[in-house]
Amino acid sequence: MTEAAIRCYRSVFISDVHLGTRGCQADLLLDFIRHMECDTLYLVGDIIDGWKMKSGWYWPQSHNDVVQKILRLARKGVSVIYVPGNHDEVIRDFCGVHFGGVVVARDAIHETADGRRFLVTHGDDFDAVVQHAKWLALLGDWAYRALLASNTLINRVRRQLGFGYWSFSAFAKTRVKKALQFIENFEQAVAEEARRRGVDGVICGHIHKAESRMIDGIAYINDGDWVESCTALVEHTDGTLEIIEWTKVRQSRAEIARLGLSEPLAA
Repeated sequence: MTEAAIRCYRSVFISDVHLGTRGCQADLLLDFIRHMECDTLYLVGDIIDGWKMKSGWYWPQSHNDVVQKILRLARKGVSVIYVPGNHDEVIRDFCGVHFGGVVVARDAIHETADGRRFLVTHGDDFDAVVQHAKWLALLGDWAYRALLASNTLINRVRRQLGFGYWSFSAFAKTRVKKALQFIENFEQAVAEEARRRGVDGVICGHIHKAESRMIDGIAYINDGDWVESCTALVEHTDGTLEIIEWTKVRQSRAEIARLGLSEPLAA
């Protein structure tokens, strides 16, 4: 595939972009958007970080470019559905409203090309800390951003040494017992809501951990984030759902270019 090649999908799901924070990987998201086309784009919450913006303004050009790029997709006929999360919860006041072709919804039901039905929700409704101890969630958010800042320094050194991107916070999630228990509880709760709604599965975000697995007959899919993992969920034309880790795609693309090979366009 050449640098200008486009990957075509039926639907694309992204969440947890956190525009307005220094941890946001806006340049990588822009690169992803430039290399894809889709019929429907779901913004599954925490696209803009209102929590952080209350304490200080940070909005570089790349963050503005992301917003403009999404609005441009809507103008070109892409169905853009915005399901707000806890960090952009103020937008929930506008459910049912259209902004430049973007439809705001509390949640949504997505039907894949092969007939499966998925609940699309950010997921914070199933986070007991966010729902019942917001002060603790805010404290945790501050600690998380501090961790991401250290992560940035670590990866700056890694790049200088010729190593690829590595997420310390993602590593910690897979090693700390309480974090693992929180994730498991969250996944179970979201899957149970999908079962209650009578659908085949759920697509969510919130916990910044991309995942696709079955939970007691319910398909649980988390599209990850654009702070640490830089992942998106895509639906191919036949209804197949796939999590794409864009940093790995870029590395593969660079290697193909270095070898002078060509890559076929994705379905």
